[in-house]
Amino acid sequence: MLSLSQAVNISLGSISSSKLRSALTTLGIIIGVAAVIANVSLGVSFNQYFDDEIGAIGSNFVVIFSQNIDVFFDKELEVIRNTPGVESVSPIKQQMARVTYMSTSRQIDIQGVTEEYAEVANFNMDSGTFLSDKDRYVAVIGADVAYEKFGKKVSVKNPIDITFRKEDGDVVTRTFIVKGVIQDPNTTFTQTGAEPEIRIFIPIATMNEILGRDDYGGFYVKAQSLEAVRETSDEIDRRLARSLGVPGRDLDNPDAKPYVLFDQIEILEQTSQLSSALATLLTSVALISLIVGSIGIMNIMLVTVAERTREIGLLKSLGYSEKDVLSLFIIESIIVGLIGGILGTGLGIGIAMIANGFLGVPNIFPLSLILLGFSISVLVGLFAGVYPARKAARLNPVEALRKE
Repeated sequence: MLSLSQAVNISLGSISSSKLRSALTTLGIIIGVAAVIANVSLGVSFNQYFDDEIGAIGSNFVVIFSQNIDVFFDKELEVIRNTPGVESVSPIKQQMARVTYMSTSRQIDIQGVTEEYAEVANFNMDSGTFLSDKDRYVAVIGADVAYEKFGKKVSVKNPIDITFRKEDGDVVTRTFIVKGVIQDPNTTFTQTGAEPEIRIFIPIATMNEILGRDDYGGFYVKAQSLEAVRETSDEIDRRLARSLGVPGRDLDNPDAKPYVLFDQIEILEQTSQLSSALATLLTSVALISLIVGSIGIMNIMLVTVAERTREIGLLKSLGYSEKDVLSLFIIESIIVGLIGGILGTGLGIGIAMIANGFLGVPNIFPLSLILLGFSISVLVGLFAGVYPARKAARLNPVEALRKE
């Protein structure tokens, strides 16, 4: 009876005696496993990247935008503020305006908000502080506005002139004092209209006073927890619809409402579907490589059986059973697969790190991913070696010894 250690030693000897053949055999596995590791890592990394990006534009947020003017007023603000699950809410109003600093003018998006907006939107200040509800003609500017937009640095306490165009066509210019500069969150998501680095924020009461209006363009809401976002969002939707006179039968019809509402969970679900589809596509391509690699192992193992016919005949004449010969070839295939798995995993991690760095996404290599690479390589080696091993085990020892 052939022991496991003897089988491993004989298999290692066979592999080392034909280095070129063994290298070609493992090459397919190396490429296949590397492709699986790299592609699955890319999928996981993109998923984390999307989560980080969404987290950078707000915490547990619900966003509501009106599709027309004169839709939202203080009444709707109070409806949202009194909704269970709402931690904070800021009304929003935005308009493009001409901003002048030291004789240089630029068109910049101005957003009217309250002091709660900073909490909802996860703002971090680079300098100064955010708006308070007691402020009037003060402004908080994004990093891009402060450091790049005017070709010169705009600092805290510097004056800027903002020129608004009213609905009747009149132009109004007011001077604002910069109170703070917001850090660039380095996010590429724009669904919420976030991108604070390219905007200027002023008190919404001041903005409405200048424009001669008293309505709001929408609301930015923070729920008490991520788990409560969907329930809070649905309740806000129901209460707002009722407040605006939307019939109960039309609650599930977006076209019947004069506003658009979405939340963080909705965006997370969309990005998760996107990253899952991407991961599935990439993994499918990698699995094709593995199939090709397993076919390569099977072909070369079949060639090995033909080359070692006399050796197999000699082993069987010495008393080795069919089971022993079968074990030898299967173990050899598994060792080849394992070697390919080790090298493929290392190569896959290296490729993923380079790709992640190039794409600007985090490097995510969960332990399950490494175990997946090894498991796949061993299984591929096992399955690819079964048929050649059975063929070798069934050789007639007399015929095998006659083989030249």
